[in-house]
Amino acid sequence: MLVMALWAWHTGRSPRALLAGSWDSDWYLRIAAHGYGRTLYWPDGAVQSDLAFFPLYPGLVRVVTAVLPVTGGTAGLLVSWTAAGAAAWGIFRIGERLYGRGVATALVALWGLLPHSIVLSMAYTEPVMTAFAAWALYAVLTRHWLWAGALAALAGAARPNGVAVAAAVVVTAVCALVRDARSRTDWRVWAGAALAPAGWAGYVLWVGARRGDLLGGYFAVQAGWTSRFDFGVGTLRFVRTVVTRPMDLGFTMSLALTAVGVVLLALFLLDRPPLPLVVYTAVLVVIAVGGSGFFESKPRFLLPAFPLLVPVAYALRKARPGAAVVVTAALAGLSFAYGAYVLTLATMAL
Repeated sequence: MLVMALWAWHTGRSPRALLAGSWDSDWYLRIAAHGYGRTLYWPDGAVQSDLAFFPLYPGLVRVVTAVLPVTGGTAGLLVSWTAAGAAAWGIFRIGERLYGRGVATALVALWGLLPHSIVLSMAYTEPVMTAFAAWALYAVLTRHWLWAGALAALAGAARPNGVAVAAAVVVTAVCALVRDARSRTDWRVWAGAALAPAGWAGYVLWVGARRGDLLGGYFAVQAGWTSRFDFGVGTLRFVRTVVTRPMDLGFTMSLALTAVGVVLLALFLLDRPPLPLVVYTAVLVVIAVGGSGFFESKPRFLLPAFPLLVPVAYALRKARPGAAVVVTAALAGLSFAYGAYVLTLATMAL
């Protein structure tokens, strides 16, 4: 944030305005202030409705502005910064439980040094979803099923890919019911599994009812933003475009980071991690790679997929201190520079 702020001041721009009002932040703050109902019609036929944005984050912003004497932008930043801290804590607790304190510390550090981690300081939904996701996964790992279901429902109400949290809770609960006779008589397992998809499904159905198409209305709204799940066809077309013609740095970087995410998923799965982390991470990667539209945003979509960093955190913990310092410093330099670039120089959507 400091590097970005210094560069923003150098270019005559306000760091706060960049953090609180860039790209999707403007949509979220408008929803918080005025509710849903904004639609933009573009000359190329694209129709962008604010119904594409899930309601939890605008709702939290509205609560903060009702309680504190702050503007919507400041409220949005307070929500995001608080959520980012809660997410880091949840990620650490998961890493500590599964791999030990050293790996957990490295895991949090790596997550904070991702090239797109500037988003965690913006008025965006990724820190909110990651916070609820991390603690929902921790609740599953510790078999607190009601907490897991409730937190998964909140994660699903924050972002479209929050459905990954619900999938992790439901699949783990089903496996527990199949393998453990005692779980079949535990109403909390059933309740947690039923509650987990409520946030995501509730909003999708609400949009569908509002659009007059209960099951397809929300996906039609997403199609207006050129966002649809096409099993990777759009991704392959984008790869061909990047390798055959000159592109802005941000597009090339997005392709590279998405490819790294796929490789890290393979490395993560080789270690046979717990089922909830497998389902959660795999669903996030499949949604990112299999969806079309706004390819430049895919690394941001993968920010909540913190388990991808476990192999790197484990390697960093086992490395010699000098090597760990060099790698961490290199990642920090990349993150600081790229975060400043995407907010102050890049023309692509974040």
